[in-house]
Amino acid sequence: MEEEQRPDAPPGAEGGQFLQDEVKRETLTDEEVKRETLTYEEATFAEEEDEDALPHSEILDIFEEGLARLVQDPLLCDLPIQVTLEEVNSQIALEYGQAMTVNVVKANSEIMPIVVVQNATVLDLKKAICRFMELKQQREGGIKHISWKYIWRTYHLIFQGEKLEDDTMRLKNYGIRNRDEVTFMKKLRKK
Repeated sequence: MEEEQRPDAPPGAEGGQFLQDEVKRETLTDEEVKRETLTYEEATFAEEEDEDALPHSEILDIFEEGLARLVQDPLLCDLPIQVTLEEVNSQIALEYGQAMTVNVVKANSEIMPIVVVQNATVLDLKKAICRFMELKQQREGGIKHISWKYIWRTYHLIFQGEKLEDDTMRLKNYGIRNRDEVTFMKKLRKK
């Protein structure tokens, strides 16, 4: 038995499914109609927005250009082009006297300018050294992993002949001030 087709139904539409859709549309509450309309409008807006959006690579290029201009500022000129937010905050803290630079001298006489807060502990200095080296390696594409457990087991940090052995002690208690030099020195083996 053939189902009756409504006069306003599209040609070829089966009456049963079409009628169910019509009944569903007629029984929607005003709130549901608004919700469906908003969803459609949001989808249309999202499609239009996607057409105007720049590719990720272009956004990254624009950001890096702006960052390069920012780093030319006299306050931030010591920072590398691929600067991190952490480095910018450290530089600002230095300018406001909230941080200090500790020049850590490696065995090859290379000096690492490490920025730490004024009341930093020896452990804070060690963590800052680790972070400095990590960022340096990322920028230069060097060694992938350094065993810091090995480094701290093998080397001392020395300031004016005194070993910085107590990780909880503040640097200022050792007499370390802004721009002072701390040296990496290999530990002597005990016999």
